[in-house]
Amino acid sequence: MNRPAPRRMLEVSGTEALWLLEGSAQGRLVYVQRENAVLRPAVHVLHYGRLIVRSPAQAAALSGRTTLTYQADEIKVADGTGWTVTATGPAEVSTDPDEAAHYRRTLFGWAHWPHDTGVRIQPQNVAGFRLAHPEAS
Repeated sequence: MNRPAPRRMLEVSGTEALWLLEGSAQGRLVYVQRENAVLRPAVHVLHYGRLIVRSPAQAAALSGRTTLTYQADEIKVADGTGWTVTATGPAEVSTDPDEAAHYRRTLFGWAHWPHDTGVRIQPQNVAGFRLAHPEAS
């Protein structure tokens, strides 16, 4: 029986974590609703320091929230290497129709229906980790 190679979780700087996030396109929007954690698939872009997220989360569930969390990762299942990034910060649902139309054109959503919501997050707390083999560290 082959045992998987040992791996380490190495913390990366906030700058590198944002760089990793910028290079990816998909993740998960995380929020609390009725005392339960809710995760929704989402697509994103980092634009002028803000994280623009498009998700099939209901705008009503997100409205009035002062902070939201976004998580993205890329992990290679075959060898268990990759990275994960979590960004948390002040957020607001995009209500500007021109901005919403722009991001609907540039961020292909998971669903095109009333629950397709655009959110702007100003990342203030960014944490990132690389998953690597010990010899790679």
